[in-house]
Amino acid sequence: IAVEKGFQKGGDLIRSKKVIKKIVLSVDCGYFCRLKKIRKMDDWKRCLGVFAAAVLLLATPADARRVKRGGAKNPVRQAACVAECDTVRNLIYMIGDGMGLAHVTMLQIAEGYDNPVSFMRAENVALIKSYSRNNRVTDSAAAGTALATGHKTNNSMLGVLPDSTAVESMMAKAVRRGMATGLVVTCYLPHATPGAFYAHQVYRRTLEPIAEQLVESGVDVAFGGGKRYFTARRADGTTLVDRLRTKGYRVIDTLAAADTITSGKVVGLFASKHMPYAHKGRGDYLPRAVGKALEILSNDAAERDEGFMLVVEGSMIDYVSHRNDSEGILAEMRDFDRAVRVAMEYVDAHPGTLLVVTADHETGGLTLPSGNADFTKSESGVLYKYGSKSHTAVMVPVYLYGTGAERINGVMENSDLANRLMEILELE
Repeated sequence: IAVEKGFQKGGDLIRSKKVIKKIVLSVDCGYFCRLKKIRKMDDWKRCLGVFAAAVLLLATPADARRVKRGGAKNPVRQAACVAECDTVRNLIYMIGDGMGLAHVTMLQIAEGYDNPVSFMRAENVALIKSYSRNNRVTDSAAAGTALATGHKTNNSMLGVLPDSTAVESMMAKAVRRGMATGLVVTCYLPHATPGAFYAHQVYRRTLEPIAEQLVESGVDVAFGGGKRYFTARRADGTTLVDRLRTKGYRVIDTLAAADTITSGKVVGLFASKHMPYAHKGRGDYLPRAVGKALEILSNDAAERDEGFMLVVEGSMIDYVSHRNDSEGILAEMRDFDRAVRVAMEYVDAHPGTLLVVTADHETGGLTLPSGNADFTKSESGVLYKYGSKSHTAVMVPVYLYGTGAERINGVMENSDLANRLMEILELE
């Protein structure tokens, strides 16, 4: 049953494959509610509730059902569904490496309050504590492990506990369940944060083994740098690129080469090591790569009748923050903001998708004091001041948007954020 004909291809309320797999309620202006696979009696009750809601909607005059597009709070997604519409099928998990609240504020001030950046559209916010098991100031390996697996570990350890026991990441669990999975970064692919989602190493800088674990991970899409680690000849004379192709991956060296790719397994190795800085020639790579990854993963997920998980890292925010490079920080933050906007546009068009934007830690100790110590005066400008050229211990923000955004709240451990996301996705 579709309230508005033609909204969704084959938009039937009930579709069956041997057993009833899902129920879709389509409503005016493109909102739908997709319930998870029916596994127990409670799900049957929920499905009957959706069916009853559909009947009521169909009995309602068209004018009363019409939802107007636009508005700061996206009424299309908020007001259209009259039944329980909180099932999250897709997760877009975006990590600004080194991005603290001051970095976001710096961007907001630079862009002007009349031109709100994408972060300001968040429907919910939270805070996470970034400390690791053995240091109040984390590194990216320990923080990435917490965000990926739900377990804190020691600095420099990747995907393992302090006793070196390997722990499974949410991405590995998603692969095991049959979800489509992807990584998009601006650093090299075997780096600490992306590596935390697929690798297990006692020391984060063992890059060749980490690259090999990516090849064996089952991740469908991976875009970033690090070509040198995949093209180096091994003892047997082969390369990891050879192995990727044997496993059915298309391996490309420019993002333009992905223009004709709409599904399947693909690895893009776009730089020998890191991608260029945003203000030194990277162009619009990150937002374009996010859009392309979302296209491929959406098609793969539809083919598998499952959801997807995409992890995106604005990797170079950290690098320019280590240098206290204000121009570089603004360029990287603008680029990351554009990528977040692409993700938000996808969420708006695909209910059932949750976008989470956070950081692994803050870098630089950035503060934004007035240009005049006498704050009773009128505008005196805002200065960029730094307290460190390293990581700091401050909490970092979490911005949530889309289906399920209201289900993560308050102040929590970084590991608890990962555990909450796995609970929402029902990853076991």
